[in-house]
Amino acid sequence: MNQPLLPAALSAALSAALSRYASRNPESARLHAAAAEVMPGGNTRTVLFYPPFPLFMVRGEGCRLWDADGHAYLDALGEFTAGLYGHSHPVIRRALEEALKGGMSLSAHTAGEAALARELRRRFPAMELLRFTNSGTEANLLALSAACAHTGRRKILVFDGAYHGGVLTFGGGGSPVNVPHDFVVARYNDLSSVQALTHAHGKELAAILVEPMLGSGGCIAGDPVFLAGLRGLADETGALLIFDEVMTSRLSPGGRQALLGIKPDLTTLGKYFGGGVSFGAFGGRADVMARFDPRRPDALAHAGTFNNNVLTMAAGLAGLEQVLTPAAISELNERGERLRAAANEIFVRHGVALQFTGLGSLMNLHATDVSISRPADLAGTDPRVKDLIFYDLLERGIYLARRGFVALSLPFGEAEVAEFLGALEAVVRERRDILPARDSEPETSG
Repeated sequence: MNQPLLPAALSAALSAALSRYASRNPESARLHAAAAEVMPGGNTRTVLFYPPFPLFMVRGEGCRLWDADGHAYLDALGEFTAGLYGHSHPVIRRALEEALKGGMSLSAHTAGEAALARELRRRFPAMELLRFTNSGTEANLLALSAACAHTGRRKILVFDGAYHGGVLTFGGGGSPVNVPHDFVVARYNDLSSVQALTHAHGKELAAILVEPMLGSGGCIAGDPVFLAGLRGLADETGALLIFDEVMTSRLSPGGRQALLGIKPDLTTLGKYFGGGVSFGAFGGRADVMARFDPRRPDALAHAGTFNNNVLTMAAGLAGLEQVLTPAAISELNERGERLRAAANEIFVRHGVALQFTGLGSLMNLHATDVSISRPADLAGTDPRVKDLIFYDLLERGIYLARRGFVALSLPFGEAEVAEFLGALEAVVRERRDILPARDSEPETSG
């Protein structure tokens, strides 16, 4: 077990860091107070809030951000994976400008939507037919609706700690704003728990919905044997296997399903595929997706004013065809692997019980050195540790998620890796006497 923290020292250090943060950012404080007059807590996206008030950003370029008080930051968050291209990539900008010349809302089909769908199917062959939405949340909602309609069943098997959108959240026992599907919750990376539940509910299961790596749940990679086992259990029960690759799609040109050689029945996408504009997609087996064909008398309806909006179609296609080459994806993920390994080596060298887990260009900091296979393994970690590191890194010009999440963008190169690691080591060196002490080797590969 990790030795106990020094609670008084940790609390004092965090209090001092918060005080410095507040004094450094008076304009963000003012903007937040004004926002709170018209939005609850001055917020319309919960994940972006942190006390005493969040930073307000005014500009981005490449992998740099500038806040309302004039501070510059290395952007290590990458818009929670949606900012894969960085800020205002010239190719994306040109595509948007050209699209605007033809008009934004054309009230009709355009050639751009089929072109983007064709490119996505080329990268994800399991998506034999697909449809667009406005977010990954919508994509998952529609995929579940398709599974229920196709199977005639109502139960959905999901995993503790999973996140499939704002109304499909399963961390900490679920959310009161979740949609009211009949959910069956299994333990991630525990095939025996899934087997028990499929044996009990198999004839009622419409779908098994899984992230190949838990994203918001802490960048905990799904074990290949576990994920392959889900494919077998879906076949056995007649449920549809849905891979939520909203985040993991960036791990290879064809997502993690291509790396593992697993073909899901349905796949959901989102984030960066819209080139930085709102985007989502769901697709898969032709016999399932054909139920949305409006030429059929029994077609399932799927509305959405902005599903095929010209800006998303243009930006998404330009990014995929001109920027996000297989080589670019490979280099980015290799860079992420090196960063994570180097960060974990810093923790070992300074004797602190911290680790980054993840795959490729996605990773998450945890205040423990125990092996992590599922969110339950994080029970008992002290949230103040990550809070302190978050505010310390902000003070050194590094912007990441308060929960320790990091998503690299294409402009985040070797110089930026060195900058990130330098700031991280400075924080660890300064704080190591009040950070939890390590007593085992970390999990550096994911």
